[in-house]
Amino acid sequence: MLDEVHRLANPSELLKIAADHFPDVRILATGSSTLGASRRFRDTLTGRKAELWLTPMMSADLADFGEKGGLDRRLLRGGLPPFYLSDETPDRDVQEWMDSYWAKDIIELFRLERRQSFQRFVELLHAQSGGLFEATRFARDCEVSRPTISNYLAVLEATFVAQVVRPYSGRRATEIVAAPKAYGFDTGFVCAFRGIERLRAEDRGMLWEHYVLNEMHARLQTRTVQYWRDKRGHEVDFVLRRPGAQPVAIECKSTSANFDVSNLAAFRRAHPKGKNLVVTTDVTKPFRETHAGLEIEFVGLDGLIGRIEAKR
Repeated sequence: MLDEVHRLANPSELLKIAADHFPDVRILATGSSTLGASRRFRDTLTGRKAELWLTPMMSADLADFGEKGGLDRRLLRGGLPPFYLSDETPDRDVQEWMDSYWAKDIIELFRLERRQSFQRFVELLHAQSGGLFEATRFARDCEVSRPTISNYLAVLEATFVAQVVRPYSGRRATEIVAAPKAYGFDTGFVCAFRGIERLRAEDRGMLWEHYVLNEMHARLQTRTVQYWRDKRGHEVDFVLRRPGAQPVAIECKSTSANFDVSNLAAFRRAHPKGKNLVVTTDVTKPFRETHAGLEIEFVGLDGLIGRIEAKR
């Protein structure tokens, strides 16, 4: 097992030799950043490797911590195990992580300057996580140009510190077709930069949406999750289009009670075919209901991926 393999002088050569000459040896090579971002990888190793995206902890990981863990703790502390297990708000640990990220990833791989502006951008993005991304607003607050902010976002996306969710559309005049949404990679960092020290009822919905996105990334190993919004303000949290299938519309709610179907109904007027899923914290057994003529399935996080991949 080779940790931070991208720090070697020529990591791709080492892995290529191992694959070609030692086929019975299995190597697990990890990196603190996407390996493709490193200038030291001179070979893509096509056909010699399988890539695995290690996200923050997903739902199956919580069972390993027994009584120590739980959903509320995961939402508040985040999905990095040392932070998740901490009994105190890990403000100092978050800053140390940020310092290490700048030193090991940003300086080595991207050679960015203006550390203060970059870290200010990271903090603001997490504080506003899940909202529409407007580069001009961040440029003003970080005292850099709009193109620089766009470059910063590309760096965060390349290193998996931000997840950029782009709009789904049929190119209709009434739909948002360009503005992305940006999510911080971990709910613990979102809470830290928003100053959330205790989980409040009004925080759960926002953090649950982040956690559902993390689950889809971890289980499906894809970044092709999108969202939908029209110019009248209707919005569906996530839309997933699988090969050969109709778009799956996914709403994230902390509870299944008093569900408002208006956003899903607006989406299905534009895109009539496909599954409608509402993923909630309080559903242990999936069930179906009909709202405004739409068949909607309510699922918990454990049942979400199976319903996305099911043919029906």
